[in-house]
Amino acid sequence: MSEPIILRNLTAQPLTLKSVERFEAPNAQNFPPNAGFSISNITSRFNGSDSKPPELSPSFTTQDVDIRVEPFTTRRTDIKAFERGPDEILRLTFQGDGGGRWRIDTPSRTVASQNLTPLTPDPKHDYTGIYIKDTSFLALYESVDLQRWMSHMGDQTPLSGLSIPGTHNSPTYHNALPSVRCQAVSPIEQMKNGVRFFDIRVQPGNPEDPNSDSLSLVHGVFPISLTGPKKFRDLLDKILQFLAENPTETMILSLKREGPGNATDAQLSDILKNHYTNPEHWYTEPRIPSLGEVRGRIVLVRRFSLADRLKGEWQGRGWCLNAENWAYNTPNCSYGDVCVQDFCEVMETENIDRKIQLCCEHFERAAEVCCPEANAAPLPPFYLNFLSASNFWKVGCWPDKIAEKLNPAVTRFMCEKHDIGDRGIEEPGAKVNGDGSVGIVVCDWVGKDGDWDLVKCIVGMNARILLRQKGVGWR
Repeated sequence: MSEPIILRNLTAQPLTLKSVERFEAPNAQNFPPNAGFSISNITSRFNGSDSKPPELSPSFTTQDVDIRVEPFTTRRTDIKAFERGPDEILRLTFQGDGGGRWRIDTPSRTVASQNLTPLTPDPKHDYTGIYIKDTSFLALYESVDLQRWMSHMGDQTPLSGLSIPGTHNSPTYHNALPSVRCQAVSPIEQMKNGVRFFDIRVQPGNPEDPNSDSLSLVHGVFPISLTGPKKFRDLLDKILQFLAENPTETMILSLKREGPGNATDAQLSDILKNHYTNPEHWYTEPRIPSLGEVRGRIVLVRRFSLADRLKGEWQGRGWCLNAENWAYNTPNCSYGDVCVQDFCEVMETENIDRKIQLCCEHFERAAEVCCPEANAAPLPPFYLNFLSASNFWKVGCWPDKIAEKLNPAVTRFMCEKHDIGDRGIEEPGAKVNGDGSVGIVVCDWVGKDGDWDLVKCIVGMNARILLRQKGVGWR
């Protein structure tokens, strides 16, 4: 039975659906029946960037409509997703208040998300749509240049008020033990595609030598590569190069000491202070900064204790943002400058649903925060939401296997349900408590086969702050 289309406008501009066209389904060779966004098939991506979707036959019906969807609202329409069969194509044409028009075909014939096609020259906005086939739900986001998405945000924006894509064990994309590898692509590719938080684990190589800056990249007690040690210095050079080429951006680095050996947290803090954290490139004040304060620089979040000499830094307030010791395997823990969901022990595949639930609950905590200007106090902490989890001894619970289920599930939640709560369907004028942020979302295996939909959704959640700051959209 055909369900009515539901539209959710997650942009800062009103959009009005003006036209609905229906087309016969393309042949099965070009358009498999199961194409489109769903939990089961989001990882089956369309390969070949030069390939084009099949041409559609002439539409068998066209309907003019006038369905307005205000910013940050959801509208249930009376338009059926299909009339002749579940594989027919529905073409929706939207108009903005400025007169621009865009169209999208659902279900998507290529990848899960697709850019709306502009029908007017030089459009002031670009939009992305994600269509969820089994609920006939279309979420619309403002499209942005992921490499420079922070350029659209005001300097006064507190960093903890933003929705920020992050990665867990960020440099672990090399050939490694399956339970050690957590990422599909390199850190530079992650940054180019919008990731602005890195979770990094290091082991001092010569901790007792004050002249040594050696830090090896590790995951637990294991090196991150089977082909030889990888060094923090090399990773840092790539981060600084990216920031030099994209000075509107910042990178948040969470550093933790792991690995074998007798090194201590105090020794790690000394190495960082002595050899790495020059103020030109690093922000180490123990205070949540504004974006303008840290553009082009690295913000250090420490998951290690300090050497005694560093406890007196910054007029006795300490050194760096404090994430030293949140509770292990926690569904929700506030500590220092962070509020964290890090339920990581998914021992059986049946527990993945519990992990998904905890991630979504933490999204809602972040959404309730209304971030003040950066010179106001108090500022909210970083809401860290770790999507990562694993069980070394169970193949179905290795990082890549969990990400296959979890990433599309939380993407779907953000499209359909985030920041709606008990309201069910958002209505114009509905009371909103916060900015709708999702906090810092720390992911595994983003970018696999070119799938950046989760990152696009996270960045898209900054639209409400933009509307409040500027009264306009991204541009």
